[in-house]
Amino acid sequence: MIKSLSNIKAPIDAEIKEFHHRFKEAMKSDVPLLDTVTNFIVRRKGKQMRPMFIFLSAKICGEINDLTYHAASLVELLHTATLIHDDVVDDSMQRRGFFSLNALWGNKISVLVGDYLLSKGLLLSIENNAINLLKITSNAVQEMSEGELLQIEKARRLDIKEEVYFKIIRKKTASLIASACASGAASTTDDPVVIQKMHDFGEKIGIAFQIRDDLFDFGDGDAGKPQGNDIQEKKMTLPLIHALNTTNKEQRNYIINIIKNENTNPKKIREVTDFVLASPGIEYTRQMMYKYRSEAFDILRTLPFSDARESLEDLVNYVTERKK
Repeated sequence: MIKSLSNIKAPIDAEIKEFHHRFKEAMKSDVPLLDTVTNFIVRRKGKQMRPMFIFLSAKICGEINDLTYHAASLVELLHTATLIHDDVVDDSMQRRGFFSLNALWGNKISVLVGDYLLSKGLLLSIENNAINLLKITSNAVQEMSEGELLQIEKARRLDIKEEVYFKIIRKKTASLIASACASGAASTTDDPVVIQKMHDFGEKIGIAFQIRDDLFDFGDGDAGKPQGNDIQEKKMTLPLIHALNTTNKEQRNYIINIIKNENTNPKKIREVTDFVLASPGIEYTRQMMYKYRSEAFDILRTLPFSDARESLEDLVNYVTERKK
């Protein structure tokens, strides 16, 4: 049985509550408009699994301390900034069911707020002499940008192969979770081997996390029916890639033509989703998700057993079995 997030975070519940207070303080500004916007951001935070990865990783490797809180704030500041900029780039009007910043305040203010959060993260690291944490997270931001650009490039050509898909999601999604686990570990231990283990663990589960998202678009969740959002955005996800790789050339060209030229037609989108659902693509994708989850567990279980490690294992199961 999959545990709830409230049960999973039990070993770090007090630390998460303290983090929420510290993060809110870190976002404050004496510019009224900026303070209004950052308060809106704080109130709209989602499940906050990244701080959970940070605090559990830290607790596995040592005693949670001020540096751990700085790591959690840094990752959340940088992550929030990238989400704000993504919404501007994608012209997205919603974020987690609420209006996005650019929908409410426009692109100019949104970009400036994103820049402000990035600078707050940099200053937080310098002020607390946490250059090692800044290096870990800055590498992740660089990789996220590279992954996004690689995805844009491939969406234009629709020539993506499976190895390129994994390169994109490793950079775009998994790098941030890897940095969360590594920075959590780095806040409580100086052992480079352990820090690298936690980075590799985070990367594996980050890939599994993105694969789970791919499955949602084909009805594998609470919605219960295919959404087709990725097809509309010309995103070549793993179920679609595998389906195309296991069909004949004529069918492949037909499906690619729909994605290229008719990706706003609901009937045609449904045709593509039906094609994927009738293929081995969904089952193959699920097995790949479980493969990366298993590899993440193998890494994690080289570390001593503790309540924190058990909760991190439960969080891995939650990430891969979640319904939304």
